[in-house]
Amino acid sequence: MKDYLISMFIDNELDLDEKIDFVETVHKEKTFKDEALTLLEQEKLVHAELTQPVPQVQLPIAQKSQKSFSVPWLRPAALFSTGLALGAAVLFMLPPSIPVPIPSTAINREIPHRFIIYRPNADHADIIGTFTSWQPVAMERIGPSGYWSLTLNLPEGEYQYSYLVEDGQQIADPTVQERVQDDFGGENSILSVKV
Repeated sequence: MKDYLISMFIDNELDLDEKIDFVETVHKEKTFKDEALTLLEQEKLVHAELTQPVPQVQLPIAQKSQKSFSVPWLRPAALFSTGLALGAAVLFMLPPSIPVPIPSTAINREIPHRFIIYRPNADHADIIGTFTSWQPVAMERIGPSGYWSLTLNLPEGEYQYSYLVEDGQQIADPTVQERVQDDFGGENSILSVKV
């Protein structure tokens, strides 16, 4: 519950009375203060640049051949793009390569976990992971703050997840250090839920 309260404080979602209680708790409980400071440091990481820019590459433009393709979808560039899109669609529909079992003792016990990411320029943000069967679940924009949030009830277990932002760009959670390489050259964050 304290993680949730700290997160609400960071996102400026507390009313004035709750903020007063928060500050009083920070002054009274050293562990709560330390946890709040740790999460604020992680928040600084969230505001940092998340990806390294990809260098621009200039490719020579091929001269048009004498043959003309009259059917637009039969042009080589269109065929390549269509094949690439179909290949990507097939890959995303495959089940995850490493299923993560959920212990039978924790099936009926779930706890809320709040996922949050700072992407002020994004028009849309989703989360995907083993707990969503790798299907995108829309996150909610938190006012004009630039944050996107989603709270899910999760049973005890270990999960892999990523965020999908800005036209399908997949990124690992910048506040979570434990990660694993996926089968597509990217990274997924690791979340361990303990009930």
